[in-house]
Amino acid sequence: MAGQGCGARRPATACLLALLLVLTGLVGCGARTGPADTASREIQALLDRQARALVDRDRPGYLAAVDPSYAQTALTVFRRLATVPVDGWTYRVTGVDRTASDRVTVRAELGYRLRGHDSRPATGARVLDLTERDGRWYVTGDRPAEGAPRHLWEQGDVATVRGARSLVLGVGQSPERLREIADAADRAVPVVSAAWPAAWARQVVVLVPGTLTGMGELLGAPGASYRGIAAVTTGETRGGADAAADRVIVNPDAYGVLGAFGRQLVLTHETVHVATRAATTPSTPVWLSEGFADWVAYRDAGRTAAQAAPELRRAVLAGELPARLPDDPDFAFGGDAEALARAYEGGWLACALIADRWGEGELRDFYRAVGAHPGREGAVEQALQEVLGTTPEEFTADWRAYLKERLG
Repeated sequence: MAGQGCGARRPATACLLALLLVLTGLVGCGARTGPADTASREIQALLDRQARALVDRDRPGYLAAVDPSYAQTALTVFRRLATVPVDGWTYRVTGVDRTASDRVTVRAELGYRLRGHDSRPATGARVLDLTERDGRWYVTGDRPAEGAPRHLWEQGDVATVRGARSLVLGVGQSPERLREIADAADRAVPVVSAAWPAAWARQVVVLVPGTLTGMGELLGAPGASYRGIAAVTTGETRGGADAAADRVIVNPDAYGVLGAFGRQLVLTHETVHVATRAATTPSTPVWLSEGFADWVAYRDAGRTAAQAAPELRRAVLAGELPARLPDDPDFAFGGDAEALARAYEGGWLACALIADRWGEGELRDFYRAVGAHPGREGAVEQALQEVLGTTPEEFTADWRAYLKERLG
C-alpha cells in the first residue's frame, strides 16, 4: 500500500516575487535589499549551521542556534537522534512571516538521509518559530506543518536494528519484534529483486511506531484511517530517480496479529513499492501498483487463488462477478473492509492474468509503460495496445473470465 504525493511548481520568478512581497510587505520596483531579505538569509545560515552540528553530533554547536526556552525540547530530539544513522540533514527555507518585531515563523522543507540506505532524502514540511535577541536569531520551536507527518523520534526514544538488507527503527517495541521485522525485510529484498530485476537500492527502511495513533502521525493522517492495515509505504508517485526516499511504516496492532506467513507477505508487498518507486507515477492506477505488489508477494508463496482471494471468491460464487477493474477510490482506507479486500484481490488477479497469458516480462513492461505515460488519461489503454496487443474492453472481458476460472 503506497502513499502518494504530488506538488505544483509555479514559475521561479513568481515564487521569488511572492517571497519578497511576504518578507518586505511592500510592492515596488528596484533591486534593493531590505531588512527582511537579510533576516531570511541569516535564518537560512543559522539553520544550515544547526543541521551540520546535528549530523556531526556537536552538542554545543547545535544548542548555539536554540533559545534557552526551547533547549530542553531540542536536546531531547538531539539525544534521540543519536541512535539513528543520520547522514544528511537540511532545512530549505520556503517562507518567512514576521509575527512581531523580534519574532518570525519560518516555513521550511526538512530533508534527511539515513547512512547506507538513502540515495535521496526523505522530506517533510516543517514550521519553525524564531526570536531575535541582540541582533541574532534563535529557534524557539520546530513542528510539522499542518497535515505533514511527524518523525519517529518525535514520538519517543528510537531503537535501531540493522539487517543485512534493511534498517528497522522502532519506538516502544521490543528488540525481538524489531529483529523479526528486519529478518522478514531481509528475506523480502531478494524475492522482490527476482521479480523486478531493474536497478533499485535493494535496501528497505522500516519504521515501527508504538501505536496505531503513532502510525497515523508518521503519515500525517488520523490513525483510525489505517486500522486493520498492517503496513503502508510512503513515497511520492511522481516517478524518476529523484523521488523522495521511501519508508515502510508498520501498524503494530494489525501486523502483530498476523502469523508468520502474513507478516512476510506484508513486508514483501511493501518492499515491491520501494523497488518500483521510480516507475510508479500519477499515471499508474492503484489496481496496477497494488496488484503488482501482491503478485510479487504471492508469486512463489504456494497459495491458491481461492486462498489468496477469499472475498472476491465469495462474490464470484454468489454470482456477483465484478463488471470492471477496481477504480482508485475502491482502495480507500477506512471504509468497507470486504470491498477493500476485493479491490486488492482484483488487482492481483489482473496482474496474474497478464503474467500467465502474456508473460512475466510483459507484465513488467506493461507496468513501466503505464508509468511512463505523460498522464493518467490513456495510459492503460496505450500500454494494453502497445505491450499486450489488446484493448480495455477485451482485457476486462478476459479478466472476468479469469476470475471465474480461478475462483469459480
